[in-house]
Amino acid sequence: MMKLSSSIACFWYVFMIIISLYSVEAREVVYNVVTKFGANPNGKTDTTNSFLNAWKTACNSAGYNSAIIYVPRGKYVLNQAIFKGQCKNNIYITFQIDGILLSPKDYSVLGKTGKWIAFEDVSRVSIKGGTIDARGMALWSCKLAEKKCPAGATQSLLFSNSKDITITGLTSINSQMFHIVINGCQNVHMEGVKVKASGTSPNTDGIHVQSSTNVNIIGATIMTGDDCISIGPGTFHLWIEKVVCGPGHGISIGSLGKGFDEPGVQNVTVKSVTFSNTENGLRIKTWGRPSDGFVRGVNFQGARMNNVNNPIIIDQNYCPHNEDCPDQISGVQISDVHYKDISGTSATRVAVNFDCSSKNPCKRITLENVKLTYRNQPAHATCINADGSASGFVEPASCLSW
Repeated sequence: MMKLSSSIACFWYVFMIIISLYSVEAREVVYNVVTKFGANPNGKTDTTNSFLNAWKTACNSAGYNSAIIYVPRGKYVLNQAIFKGQCKNNIYITFQIDGILLSPKDYSVLGKTGKWIAFEDVSRVSIKGGTIDARGMALWSCKLAEKKCPAGATQSLLFSNSKDITITGLTSINSQMFHIVINGCQNVHMEGVKVKASGTSPNTDGIHVQSSTNVNIIGATIMTGDDCISIGPGTFHLWIEKVVCGPGHGISIGSLGKGFDEPGVQNVTVKSVTFSNTENGLRIKTWGRPSDGFVRGVNFQGARMNNVNNPIIIDQNYCPHNEDCPDQISGVQISDVHYKDISGTSATRVAVNFDCSSKNPCKRITLENVKLTYRNQPAHATCINADGSASGFVEPASCLSW
């Protein structure tokens, strides 16, 4: 009897484990925006409400650990779409996109809204695959012709005040202004993202990060008309690796110091990146005006420059187009910036340019194993108010004072 009871208990234990595993697996639900919410993938019909209703339903799903909003192949026109948290039971929501999301054909529609696709106050959200196309070409032409034009959607995709975000395999093309913006977020992982816009498209930054902590950008390919990646105030613990940039304006910390009371940038790593025919490579830029901001703890390691105008540059007198320049002294303190294993070709004779603040000179700048040439000849380096050191093979010869 004892032996039989033990066998029954064992069987019951195994049965409950199987049921438990099945229950966990079964607690995922899939919502198809076409079959369940009526989205028409013909590239003409406005599908905004279908997407918003899919989000609302997924966000309020009871009894599930995760929900998938599935976007089948096809083209979906979206007006401004804002997805807001907080969702029930902290459910994990994945947008699985096999189709293309299109902005309205008339660029003035989004030009009045400020943003196109936005996630605000959300957590545990993932975007996998798909293409978002803001159709910004006509707006670029309007701006380049110096006509009276709307500003355009300030970003194609925005995550604001959110945490635990994953973006993988997404392609963003033809943004009206910024492609992807991460603002006020924690724990963001981007991998395999592609960005594409004309090299002459104005203000079309690829990925912009600000006021955010623990952000990873891995394996991105970015071709655009402004910074491939721009890093704004309040960014801490940012990791950038295996990024291909060009055309574009490079990877930039800043611009910083536009306001006095501004948070700094700290602990940034840029590793294994390639720049081709870009305006800049590795850049830090601050306005020439009083500020209590700072940049510290930056590691630039393993960068290849192919015909880059300014491969390594710190510019603390930043003023684009030399219009309305403040003509003051930058208060932003730049320190502990390390350049290691940087090689390739400069499109200009000055390959290394450190133009630092006279009030707060750059401190502890280091160069290690740097080889940059200009037309098969040694390039030049210039240093103003920059202290630091060089080690290993460094060409152009370091001008740092130490």
